[in-house]
Amino acid sequence: MFEKILIANRGEIACRVITTARKMGIKTVAVYSDADRDARHVALADEAVHIGAPPSRESYLVADKIIAACKKTGAQAVHPGYGFLSENEDFARRVEEEGIVFIGPKHYSIAAMGDKIASKKLAKEAKVNTIPGYNDAIESAEQAVSIAKDIGYPVMIKASAGGGGKGLRVAFNDKEAFEGFTSCRNEARNSFGDDRVFIEKFVEEPRHIEIQVLGDAHGNVLYLNERECSIQRRHQKVIEEAPSPFISEATRKAMGEQAVALAKAVKYQSAGTVEFVVGKDQSFYFLEMNTRLQVEHPVTECITGLDLVELMIRVAAGEKLPLAQADVQRNGWAIECRINAEDPFRSFLPSTGRLVRFQPPQPSMWAADTGHLHGVRVDTGVGEGGEIPMYYDSMIAKLIVHGTDRKDAIAKMRDALNGFVIRGISSNIPFQAALLAHPKFVAGDFNTGFIAEHYAGGFKAEDVRHDDPDFLVAIAAYANRRSLERSAGISGQMRGHEFEIGEEYVVVKLDADGKHQHQPAKVREFAAKSGSAVVETNGRTYEICSSWHLGAPRMRGTVDGKSFMAQVERGANKNPLALRVQHNGTRLDAMVLTPRTAELFALMPFKAPPDMSRFLLSPMPGLLVDVAVQPGQKVQAGERLAVIEAMKMENVLFASADGVVGKVLAAKGESLAVDQPIVEFE
Repeated sequence: MFEKILIANRGEIACRVITTARKMGIKTVAVYSDADRDARHVALADEAVHIGAPPSRESYLVADKIIAACKKTGAQAVHPGYGFLSENEDFARRVEEEGIVFIGPKHYSIAAMGDKIASKKLAKEAKVNTIPGYNDAIESAEQAVSIAKDIGYPVMIKASAGGGGKGLRVAFNDKEAFEGFTSCRNEARNSFGDDRVFIEKFVEEPRHIEIQVLGDAHGNVLYLNERECSIQRRHQKVIEEAPSPFISEATRKAMGEQAVALAKAVKYQSAGTVEFVVGKDQSFYFLEMNTRLQVEHPVTECITGLDLVELMIRVAAGEKLPLAQADVQRNGWAIECRINAEDPFRSFLPSTGRLVRFQPPQPSMWAADTGHLHGVRVDTGVGEGGEIPMYYDSMIAKLIVHGTDRKDAIAKMRDALNGFVIRGISSNIPFQAALLAHPKFVAGDFNTGFIAEHYAGGFKAEDVRHDDPDFLVAIAAYANRRSLERSAGISGQMRGHEFEIGEEYVVVKLDADGKHQHQPAKVREFAAKSGSAVVETNGRTYEICSSWHLGAPRMRGTVDGKSFMAQVERGANKNPLALRVQHNGTRLDAMVLTPRTAELFALMPFKAPPDMSRFLLSPMPGLLVDVAVQPGQKVQAGERLAVIEAMKMENVLFASADGVVGKVLAAKGESLAVDQPIVEFE
């Protein structure tokens, strides 16, 4: 067994690998860029080596620096995690040539399966079901359009070296095929240094179901059941679960056996994933093979009770797999939500900055610990006070739950999301909560087009369907009553003029447009010691009991005898008198006033925000890589104005109306803040 390994990655996956290595008694080496100098993975590792500037092409993607770090520290093996160099054939070969063990498949397996064009041909030879398509590199956009016509729209245009949704477009007509080819090629060149693109038939109403495989150096390969990854937004997975609520035992067995046949055909050693697209009739086709550990591997660990990172390390060290196919378990149901630094209410634009508060729910399961299951697990690479940089992926944590069945897992996940506190940046937690509450998701009736179909116009606050919106009003009234109790207990009050607390309140719901709604609420039978009270509002009565105190972001307690978790904070919308209540993805900003104060508040004039329609504003923090207009230039609606790069994605800004450019206020190469003006129109 290795004595020391280097993790050629960052963030949560680096921390995940370190956890297992520590369990196995193996010392670890972290690598870091300037942006990650104070990152969690650096603090967790036994040693850390600086490898360059923040952009990944100057640090985490430079093979020479990784190999030099191995030699400097005496690391005998490299774990590449996912992304970066994990599926780079040249890197794996160079590591092997330097006498360092690559904790992953051999370079020839990566070459065969990592190249999506070659893998399609190999899959056919191994008698694996494949999708109709053109599997040779395409030279031009015109050729792409011609091929797309022959296959028949819709088609999927894909970078051969792509992954994680990068270098992928779906085209429904000639125009989209032409533009999609160009975009894919550019994205692939920038992200992977390989601009080859291929085209295949896009299966409509598809499910994305993948099979986890595991092979050793002794010719043994087995499959560890499947993962359902159909809940995707723009080809990026959002929620993953295991097992799938859709496929039958017969389909599971057939998919697993084909995945094993493919892995054996390339002498696969290590953990890998064979991805399939599955039709509504349970017909399935090979999509691609990821020759690495997947982001969503924890759900497989939960249902099988296996530590996949440990098995990868043991296989790399030459050990045989410790189990046979018949020993693979399928216990309970696991769900993973990717917690991303993005604003779901602003078209999921990246959100970077400092984590002013980062308090995940209390875990009862941990990575590398298969003895504790049926609970909550949090895999993350950040901590409170840490910085979310603009140079890397937007994922800041993975929230995993394991339940006895799917219904139990969904309930556990909803409760865990309610208790996940993130402040300082925006996160996609409200969107995750909305998905988990959607009747079709709960019923298991979805495909990869689920988000595009149900949230075609983007995600809005009203899309979150709370079972009982009056409950949030009751929580606000209860929280206000708890804070007033503290005021009433202040010493030194003048006799006869003590602070008196009434039972009647008005909860004023604050809207951005100034159209505030007033909802009366009564709080009675309040007991300071037990924290119990009865709240009446809108004809409903709630018996609430909690030990919550002012300043704590989470409120855990019972309502009508049933447990709940909500988030409550003062200071919503920069208003020190306002409370923000969050529960099941729904947010209420409100002031709780006495009836008389509410009457007076209704007379207050509304101050409208300034009109910024003459400006092109940066919708996110990021790097301004291009400004496509000059002062005095006439532009038409839909014309390209600027390009901002953030979290490995290019975001093109278009003109929303015809106009004339007055001033260009930001220069190419400038780092922009959210809502910073870029262009002013006359």
